Amino acid sequence: MLPDKHYLMIPGPTPVPPAVFAAMSRPIIGHRTEDFAAIHKSIVEKLQAVFQTKNEIFVLTSSGTGAMETAIANTVSPGDKVLALVTGNFGERFAKLARIYGGEVDEVNFGWGKNVDINVVAEKLAQNQYKVVLATQNETSTGVLNDIAAIGALVAKTPALFIVDGISGVGGIEIKVDEWGIDLLCTGSQKGFMLPPGLAMISVSPKAWPVIEQNTSPRFYFSLPAAKKSYEKWNTAYTPAVTLFIGLNAALEIMLQEGLDNVYARHQRLARATRAAVKALGLKLLPEEHYASPVLTAVWGPEGIEADKLRATAKKEFGVTFAGGQGILKGKIFRIAHMGYADKMDVIVAIGALEMALARLGYPVELGAGVRAAQSVLLD
Repeated sequence: MLPDKHYLMIPGPTPVPPAVFAAMSRPIIGHRTEDFAAIHKSIVEKLQAVFQTKNEIFVLTSSGTGAMETAIANTVSPGDKVLALVTGNFGERFAKLARIYGGEVDEVNFGWGKNVDINVVAEKLAQNQYKVVLATQNETSTGVLNDIAAIGALVAKTPALFIVDGISGVGGIEIKVDEWGIDLLCTGSQKGFMLPPGLAMISVSPKAWPVIEQNTSPRFYFSLPAAKKSYEKWNTAYTPAVTLFIGLNAALEIMLQEGLDNVYARHQRLARATRAAVKALGLKLLPEEHYASPVLTAVWGPEGIEADKLRATAKKEFGVTFAGGQGILKGKIFRIAHMGYADKMDVIVAIGALEMALARLGYPVELGAGVRAAQSVLLD
């Protein structure tokens, strides 16, 4: 294998398009200038198209977890009742953040690899009055897609704020912030937005602002009222990652030029091809397909072979990096991402490497079976 010849098939960070790298390589500009303000305004307008919202959107210099903490720090005061809908590691993270800020968290764990049961949500909302409901759009740790529209419709009948972690979904999976009643949507730069890690984005609804302004939890860097003061002049409260802002503007332009409907259709097609290939190789998918994520595929390790050993072989011998399991699934599953700057041949390369790694480890694989199954989907 050639040195430095690698294929990154993990759910973040994801590959970055050359045009985005080119944009970020330009001379840096000052963040208190008209040039930066123009870029900032352009970014927000493009993000509003992706989010499908008229709400304000704040771009923070942090990882996606910073957006999650921002949402909690600005809406959860000590003693507030919070309903946390958990389907994996990142749902658990949201619940943990709410506890750290003093929330009285009612955590409903639907099981790793399962999706949110809407009937359970309806029962919880009927029996309790919550200040905040937390949900994960795309649970990266398990490859599960939750029905945010259905959850939002239920929450909208209550006074609660609906806060959604869309970090690994937005940009690759359609989201409708206004139509689905999402009060705060959190996302990050290094997934579907095809950018290096370092930016977080959060939208805020009019319903959320009174709660935010009256919240008593301490906040400084992650203060949304502070961010709003600078927002009117297309500035930021604190020094932003200027280069990443420029890159985000370029990445959004690429997405809008492709057309958002085409972006979402591409991810769906790649998901179908990947899953067809996995099944053709005799491997078992973690989530059921009707709620499986369009941007990554979670697969149980083959019988008799450690999932992490399979991953190590694929990376060392064939230059393809798959993600491992997290939490209770560590060492048991591997995850193939097909998000962001990904297309047909990325899937073909990934499946080819998977086949060869399986063969190297003695798994009874028919070389070409997975690739052939993926090709059939991609040619359809």
